[in-house]
Amino acid sequence: MSSPFASRATAQGPASASRGGGGRRGASAIAAGAAVVTVLTGALAVPAHAAPPQRVDPTDPDFGPNVTVFGPDTPQDEIQATMDALHAAQVDAEMGSDRHAVYFLPGSYGTPEDPLQVNVGYYTEVAGLGASPGDVAVQGAIEVRNRCLGDDANPNCIALVNFWRTVANLRLDVNTAGQDGCKATANFWAVSQAVSMRRLDVRGPVSLMDYCTAGPQFASGGFIADSRFDTAVTNGSQQQWLTRNSELGGGWSNGVWNQVFSGVVGAPSDAGFPAEPYTVLERTPVSREKPYLFVDDRGRYAVRVPAARTQTRGVSWADGVTAGRTVPITDFYLARPGDSVATINAALARGKNLLLTPGVYDVDRSIRVTRPDTVVLGMGHATLTAARGAVPLVVGDTEGVVVAGVTIDAGAEESPALLQVGKRHGANHRSDAANPVTLSDVYFRVGGPHVGKVDTALRIDADDVLVDHTWVWRGDHGVEGFPTDGSAGVNGDTARWRTNTGRNGVVVEGDRVTATGLFVEHFQEHNTIWNGEDGRVVLYQNELPYDPPTQADWTQPDGTLGWEGYVVGDAVRRHRLDGGGVYVFNQNDPGIVTENGFAVPDRPGVRLHHVMTVNLSAGTINHVVNGVGDAVPPSTSGAPEYVVDYPAR
Repeated sequence: MSSPFASRATAQGPASASRGGGGRRGASAIAAGAAVVTVLTGALAVPAHAAPPQRVDPTDPDFGPNVTVFGPDTPQDEIQATMDALHAAQVDAEMGSDRHAVYFLPGSYGTPEDPLQVNVGYYTEVAGLGASPGDVAVQGAIEVRNRCLGDDANPNCIALVNFWRTVANLRLDVNTAGQDGCKATANFWAVSQAVSMRRLDVRGPVSLMDYCTAGPQFASGGFIADSRFDTAVTNGSQQQWLTRNSELGGGWSNGVWNQVFSGVVGAPSDAGFPAEPYTVLERTPVSREKPYLFVDDRGRYAVRVPAARTQTRGVSWADGVTAGRTVPITDFYLARPGDSVATINAALARGKNLLLTPGVYDVDRSIRVTRPDTVVLGMGHATLTAARGAVPLVVGDTEGVVVAGVTIDAGAEESPALLQVGKRHGANHRSDAANPVTLSDVYFRVGGPHVGKVDTALRIDADDVLVDHTWVWRGDHGVEGFPTDGSAGVNGDTARWRTNTGRNGVVVEGDRVTATGLFVEHFQEHNTIWNGEDGRVVLYQNELPYDPPTQADWTQPDGTLGWEGYVVGDAVRRHRLDGGGVYVFNQNDPGIVTENGFAVPDRPGVRLHHVMTVNLSAGTINHVVNGVGDAVPPSTSGAPEYVVDYPAR
């Protein structure tokens, strides 16, 4: 999500190199440049010319130059200098190609007198390597602050484009000693989409907006899971947010439009909805925590793969290590630049899981994952970019596959999809409701750093799939180099409509598909189409496209004005959505009208709970759902129109 208030991003040059080290394993350099490899995987025959199996040292695996590992013996000034250099390289790298992961071995970092205080930039993952969050303790702050996109006269400092970063699996004792004035009042995590906080134990104040930097201080959504906070979390200007399976010991400050809590101990009451825009589920219907890298007490690396659960509440690690299975690092193929397709295929054919080390991977044929329980784990926001119209990642009709921490970009030649789960038009799907295919922190992008084209970004044809946090984004801004054509807005937005193309964001044909945290934005027809039975969505956030040039470009073939942001198919008999929003900002033609934000069949088994539309100052949505709910024209900018339940109870 951008905003009518966000200005154009600029490309980022190479990162400067620095080094961290110490502990049981020396840290690698933070290196410039992208990791590029063409990948084809799946349960295939091992090619006769394939390279020998990869040898992975379980206590010192080679994760490549863009992974830094610190130990408790690393001098703190070295850690601080390394993190400062990384932030300086990545703070404006919104459309850059560098990817980075920073890990902390079990132990303590920072002291009350000398806290460790770091900022996290684009495409950066910061995580502990403990089996439980308390194994890595940081005294200090891990922060994201507003990004200033203007000049001294109009600094335009916002969090609306603070995308693509992760913090996970550690204890944070907030200590902002030495920071100036206002900045010492909280640990700031001022972010928007494609950003997650997972497996954290936080002691001290956290704010999800940066109220200290020059305004307007807008922020636009994010995700917390499996985390515990002992002090009130300040939501501030966050427009939408999902908090899942967590503990809020001090409460939650406020809501703006669409704040959802699922399985959260200490969640606010939703009795005052919509004056207090909270949606609260006592328990999460289906959940599986994201896999995480850790080091055991013998110094061996492994990946913990949490088990799927139903009807859960609170953190998964309250009584010990999260339930699940441990996969040794030696059972993974560590993909890196320069690997041949044959080498990677051979590793997967031998039964290896796939670890994508940080970088941008150009993929001109599908990565095919067909073996049950295969884990595909990205480090540092590893990115697959479609080439020659390929579908970068295909998951077969099987059970238990987990894909996590991966971003998938469209390429300049149209792909039918960016991720295909299950066989399209297939029958006899092999699935297991107790062991669903799971997508965790899997993000999609069409346009931005380069021209992108896709028909449908995420297509789910398999049954029993769990989507646990995704952002599916047709970019509303970028650095593609469109010619200025005199249209409203920036970057030649009429050119964007014709060049960066994406018909649908998400299409679900499978049954019993659950999504917790479904963010889908700016696609040129329906952003989300749900045709499977027994679908369940916990928080849906959507912005309609900013850039239709005319009403004719934004009218369905049957004459309906605009495409609804969320559609449940006419044949569906059972479906539920809790907490949904569709937003409008038609910057190219503010007179454009969309008839409905949501469209669903009128059946008792199809229910929408706490849904809304809102105007961001251009365009109009006439109704929330199926002709129900008042219009949101530009005159209502920022004031949502809510429907508590559809159909009404």
